[in-house]
Amino acid sequence: MSNFEPNAVIRGFQLVLVGTVRALTNPELFKYEHFRQAALAIAVGIIIQLIVQIPVITVKFSVYLVSFMVNLDHAIWDNKLLNGLEFISKSVLQVPFLLMTLMGYMTPTLDEIFMQSIQWVDSTYVLKHKAEDPDTLRAMYYPNLVMYPTKGGSRASGPKFEALMAFVNRYTKRMAILIGVYLLSLSPLIGRYVMPAASYFTFRKHVGSVPATVIFCIGLFLPKAFLVSFLHTYFASRSLMRELLEPYFRRIKFTSDQKQRWFRDREGVLFGFAFGFTMILKTPFLGVLMYGVAEASTAYLVTKITDPPPAPAESAGFAESQVTWANKHDFLQLSLDKIDKLNVVTDEQTTNTKPSPPSKKFS
Repeated sequence: MSNFEPNAVIRGFQLVLVGTVRALTNPELFKYEHFRQAALAIAVGIIIQLIVQIPVITVKFSVYLVSFMVNLDHAIWDNKLLNGLEFISKSVLQVPFLLMTLMGYMTPTLDEIFMQSIQWVDSTYVLKHKAEDPDTLRAMYYPNLVMYPTKGGSRASGPKFEALMAFVNRYTKRMAILIGVYLLSLSPLIGRYVMPAASYFTFRKHVGSVPATVIFCIGLFLPKAFLVSFLHTYFASRSLMRELLEPYFRRIKFTSDQKQRWFRDREGVLFGFAFGFTMILKTPFLGVLMYGVAEASTAYLVTKITDPPPAPAESAGFAESQVTWANKHDFLQLSLDKIDKLNVVTDEQTTNTKPSPPSKKFS
């Protein structure tokens, strides 16, 4: 459990709160096109949800008609069928959230929010430590990061389309697994053990066999609806964190193996951060509007779990150096009021951009 320790998960939750507060103090955040797109996603989501409800309402009405001809007082198949349709409609599809994620691949708005927020984090950091010796402060993130070319930019539709299709494939696979597990849980013989077993195999790779076994045993006594909701939130959290970090990985080029190791070394903090925002984003209507705030907060998260990037011409080997989170243990031991305390300059960072006066304009 070295990477998924409770302290790391709690620190991830704390970064949700601190990152949100920092993001909401940025006056530039609410000037972006994102919130008009979020309102559009809500409207489209409502329409699609109404369409999705048509088969649910149809089945309910059919069951109601059947009840006049067949006594359903002792039948349970009708409740299982209706509950299954409600589960797919509300817990699995989550149409507005899906639309907001898709818009991130079609428009540069979320990428712009991330970069503007990186600049805001640098600016507030300089102001917060203006009384300290500049040589003891960390290097800036924005000046070098903005110089990196992005993968799948406006002139490269191919990579952007590939990234979009990769997301669709991940989403489809996740929905298929959730629906399949839910249907198996309805079987009379093994249904009781399906959800706990799914929880065990889901968490064993990340937290170890012993904690996963504890989760399995607890799951035997928890309501199935709770386990379904928890598993869905877990998978949604992993997907959300991947999407929120996409602006960073578009610029800093990691191989697939490097990215996998990067995520694994930080998975406790990332899970706590993403799980917190997933619960917020699941709130009807308000959740979609908070997607931009989540992206802005991710910019703050990046400054805590990575080093400031060098200039693109000096970036050889930088991705590999970031695979291991160098100051993880020191950062996790900090109290919340000293969460910005780690500002020691390493030899590698001395070649990066030094702190400069905050800029009010995003370019």
